[in-house]
Amino acid sequence: MTIQWFPGHMTKARRQIEEKLKLIDVVIELLDARIPLSSRNPMVDEILKDKPRLVLLNKNDLADPQVTAEWVKYFADQGLPALPIDAATGTHVKEILPRVKQLWAHKIERQLSKGINPRAVRALIVGIPNVGKSTLINQLAGKKIAATGDKPGVTKGQQWIKVGTEMDLLDTPGILWPKFEDQMVGMRLAATGAIKEELLHLDEIALFVVKYMVQNYWAGIQERFGVQDLPEDLDNIQEMVKVMEAIGRKRGAIVSGGKVDLDKASLIIIRELRAGKMGRISLEKPLDKR
Repeated sequence: MTIQWFPGHMTKARRQIEEKLKLIDVVIELLDARIPLSSRNPMVDEILKDKPRLVLLNKNDLADPQVTAEWVKYFADQGLPALPIDAATGTHVKEILPRVKQLWAHKIERQLSKGINPRAVRALIVGIPNVGKSTLINQLAGKKIAATGDKPGVTKGQQWIKVGTEMDLLDTPGILWPKFEDQMVGMRLAATGAIKEELLHLDEIALFVVKYMVQNYWAGIQERFGVQDLPEDLDNIQEMVKVMEAIGRKRGAIVSGGKVDLDKASLIIIRELRAGKMGRISLEKPLDKR
């Protein structure tokens, strides 16, 4: 399956970011902790150039903590500080402002040395659709400022948000990129909900999830669905389909004739993955980087 999605409003969003960049001190790049590189727009480096940047690994509560620690080290090796957070519960959100100020400390010190009262740091927040930007903004602002939702593309425009007296935050619409050169990137994005479901073949996405979990998190499938028979050939598609069928049977996704409704089984698998009901799962590791 080839996943391509680049609506016109995303071209506009890129242009808006480029226009506002000269006003920005620090960039906050929000990624999905379960798929940090796959949820990272490759155009961002090109757009942002050498702006100081803080990487936030959101939805950390759903990701494998050991793998997340590997990602923090990976980004540190790239010269980028990374902070795992959970915007929905507010975990580690209070650490963001001190980290942003640290990136801008040299300018603050220069202003103080000249007897100038430092202004609020101007930060730009960027991230792909459905990565949790609006939820994070509401947490930072301490009130509901941005619309939130479980569908990609909720944020349509740009707005400045005050975070206390020390940071002004510019929100931007989430932007994806024209084409996923590595189809595994598209699969990971689809599995975690960054792409609208109407554009997907759910059975292919569920098959990708099942294969990855069988290879890396078999215990999660066993515990959640009571499936006991580990496939002998972990690369055999038919073996993975049998696991999907076993999950469908356990959940009553049966049609006439006693066959498993694979569409229903696929929906169950994807929704339970997104809700974290199969355990804390990361769908890529630094060694998998594209």
